[in-house]
Amino acid sequence: MTDPITGVRVPVRRDTALFTRAAVAASCVGFVLIGALQSLYGPAIPALREEFGLSPSAAGLGLSAHFAGGVTGVLAFNRIHGRTGNRVLLGSSYALMALGSIAFALAPAWPLALAAALVAGFGFGGIDYGLNQLFATGFGRRSTAMLNVLNAHFGIGAVAGPALIGLLGPGRYPVAFLACGALAAGLLLFLKGVRDREPAPAAEGPAGPPAPPPRAGRTVLLMGAFVLLYVVHVGVEAGVGGWEPTHLETVGYGTATAASATSVYWLMLTAGRFLVVPLAVRLTEPVIVAVSCAGMLLCTGAAAVPGLAPYAYAGVGLFIAPIFPTGLPWLHRTVPTARRAAAYVIAASMVGGVAAGPALGRAIELSGVRAVPAVLCAMTAVCLLATVWLARATRPPRPPGPRRHHPARPCE
Repeated sequence: MTDPITGVRVPVRRDTALFTRAAVAASCVGFVLIGALQSLYGPAIPALREEFGLSPSAAGLGLSAHFAGGVTGVLAFNRIHGRTGNRVLLGSSYALMALGSIAFALAPAWPLALAAALVAGFGFGGIDYGLNQLFATGFGRRSTAMLNVLNAHFGIGAVAGPALIGLLGPGRYPVAFLACGALAAGLLLFLKGVRDREPAPAAEGPAGPPAPPPRAGRTVLLMGAFVLLYVVHVGVEAGVGGWEPTHLETVGYGTATAASATSVYWLMLTAGRFLVVPLAVRLTEPVIVAVSCAGMLLCTGAAAVPGLAPYAYAGVGLFIAPIFPTGLPWLHRTVPTARRAAAYVIAASMVGGVAAGPALGRAIELSGVRAVPAVLCAMTAVCLLATVWLARATRPPRPPGPRRHHPARPCE
């Protein structure tokens, strides 16, 4: 059959397919949901402060609790995944997200709201880990393309969540959280389309067969490099989203222009994941990630020029988009002995997103807001160096060529 997303003709074995088409569509809706849920806390802060009498820092604890639950959920579901099966993993995650979202909307006191955000985040982490893990292994050579499609839907949700709060008004934030809870509960109906156990890999990725298992010490180095790549690149992603408006206003742009430019950044990040899909079935993961990091490096450097800054930040969004989803199949292919390595990488990416704000804030306190592009450029250089090292370390050995036979020289 011809894949409707990538346009590539691939064989399908009905008895080993990990998802039905309906389950694939439901999974994409699930990623729209977790993107929207994560993005609702910020726009709801004015109403939360008024309702519960909170300071700005206290109101921001809602998102912190959500992320704390997310990291915990990733690591916890990683531990039990092999014993429970895919349907229990996804079903319990959707149920926890539904329960937490509804409880946050209806909480009569702030401590209860924080506990609800923690529960919703726990389910969020399970969905983030579970679907990324299954998409990374469940589509053969199409896994990289399908992961980019899946994570692009997260971006759609991240854009749609604040838009929904803007439409309803901050004071009606409970309606948005109740809608998220109802949608999470509805997705439970589609779990019968998910195979409960993962079949053995049936196809090779674009880079060829898996590499032989590395030695234990080398596995630690490879895992460390992947974690570094994910922590720093998600830090750049969150850093641009958080500091782009401030930097643009500092170099002379108006508030409305700066806000619009930041929205364009997030839209480009979403579009970049869709645009890379046809490339993902033709190029190897190291090539895609290396080109993305190089493009980020150029764009963060160009953002130091005031006249180019809004366009450069949009370019950062475009180039950074494929790194998260493309790196996961690469990790699975090159570190096969770390069976649940994706959990640590995904958890690390969440930590990077949480730590980016305070870390960048401290750097900017020391060097000024105009140094934002320089700080981001330095972080991007770290991503590129980690990628180049990984590409060399995971390059498959060349097969020995045919031996050349030389004619015997006549005796003189």
